[in-house]
Amino acid sequence: MNQENERPVAGDQEPSAQEMREILRIRREKLLRLQEEGRDPFREVRYERTHHSRDITEHFDEMENQTVSLAGRIMSKREMGKATFCDLQDQEGRIQLYVKVDALGTEGYERFKRLDIGDIVGVRGYVFRTRRGEVSVHVTELTLLSKSLLPLPEKYHGLKDVDMRYRQRYVDLIVNPEVRETFVKRSLAIREIRSFMDGRGYIEVETPVLNTVQGGATARPFVTHHNALNLDMYLRIATELHLKRLIVGGFEKVYEIGRIFRNEGMDTRHNPEFTTIELYEAYTDIHGMMELTESLVRHLALSVTGSAELTYGDKVIDVSKPFERLTMTEALRKYSGIDFDKVETFEQAKALAEEHHIKLEPKHGKGDVLSLLFEEFCEDKLVQPTFIVSHPIEISPLAKKDPDNPALTQRFELYMNGWEVANAFSELNDPIDQRERFENQMRLRALGDTEASEMDEDFLTAMEYGMPPTGGCGIGVDRLVMLLTNSPSIRDVLLFPTMKPLD
Repeated sequence: MNQENERPVAGDQEPSAQEMREILRIRREKLLRLQEEGRDPFREVRYERTHHSRDITEHFDEMENQTVSLAGRIMSKREMGKATFCDLQDQEGRIQLYVKVDALGTEGYERFKRLDIGDIVGVRGYVFRTRRGEVSVHVTELTLLSKSLLPLPEKYHGLKDVDMRYRQRYVDLIVNPEVRETFVKRSLAIREIRSFMDGRGYIEVETPVLNTVQGGATARPFVTHHNALNLDMYLRIATELHLKRLIVGGFEKVYEIGRIFRNEGMDTRHNPEFTTIELYEAYTDIHGMMELTESLVRHLALSVTGSAELTYGDKVIDVSKPFERLTMTEALRKYSGIDFDKVETFEQAKALAEEHHIKLEPKHGKGDVLSLLFEEFCEDKLVQPTFIVSHPIEISPLAKKDPDNPALTQRFELYMNGWEVANAFSELNDPIDQRERFENQMRLRALGDTEASEMDEDFLTAMEYGMPPTGGCGIGVDRLVMLLTNSPSIRDVLLFPTMKPLD
């Protein structure tokens, strides 16, 4: 390699270690030369732009021959003697630049030729269309705004190593424009959630991330330590108990969009930190929550994708029709033929679990067996939107009992694509019943269940002041965004997913 330019590596191969060392040496020498000439690019602090690339490509007829200023990253260069075509990429897309020695002068053009792929520049010039019909900017002034000291991945195959894409999201966003579009849609989805909730009269609030009591969900928390108070604290596993305190305090419609932290396994649908919206409304129940959830999902599909039919892999999920509603036992009977309604005792349930190779633990009761059978035989069948209702009380410590069957609760989970997307209750507002549920959770903790809730005395105090009948719902924002963007993994919709360090 010479001192002025890096030779591209042949074919689709990445540079060897020796070639990479040479590339890095040359780029740093270029920077040193710039600094010695008094043109240190890192001293630039501002560049006034008039347009983005998309403004020009989409409105060429109005902008032809107009002078514009753009800034962005050089993504390719095609030298043709005394002229060069290159692609400039900014947040909105790419546009072709036409750089000619006549416009920049011999010295300016030579400096331009020494630029590397990845360098960030500001350009001024006029808009035109090439003989081949491509909208372009004829550059008359060029300023180097930042020097790229590391080369981008080889342009023809980009950054394809999935693990490295997640570790170096900044590079992923540069070389894979479709990734940036996914996160633009994520931002739009969250904005539309807020718009929908605000339009229904809900108030957005913020509750603590650090909690002194583990509660609000069945999950293992992260534990940290507060030095000043000499106190162990938990990163929240849910926002539920604080939001319900606000319902007690007189807020009738509240919601929070925020990060939740659970010290659990990782797979295509689970990350230790993720985003939910939890919402609570006084004087309603799970039926009100079903209507709201169904309307919200339909609104997001239409506003983010423009269609009520979501394509996910080889499936089409139709959210335009009323969502199906099944009890947990109806779903089990439909998809496995098991009639759990005929099971009267834990011994019968245990025998059924053994027959179907379901492993039980000492903490499990009859309702747990129903839930485990449902997970085994039903969840992956629920591709189209389906509300599963009437969950066992053993797995629903914060939901009201079904008045017709106290072994069940007024709860639903929404399933789409075989995933749980939302979870809602007619919220338990009886403080005596709630204390008994917490006491049962404490017994489970004594049996080694680290996911069981702790006794939250302050929450019980709040309930004793009187909590109105309330409907509440939690929705997994990341999973919804996966469906809205046809993304195969939760890591594809998290800008910086949790990764184990390489060292």
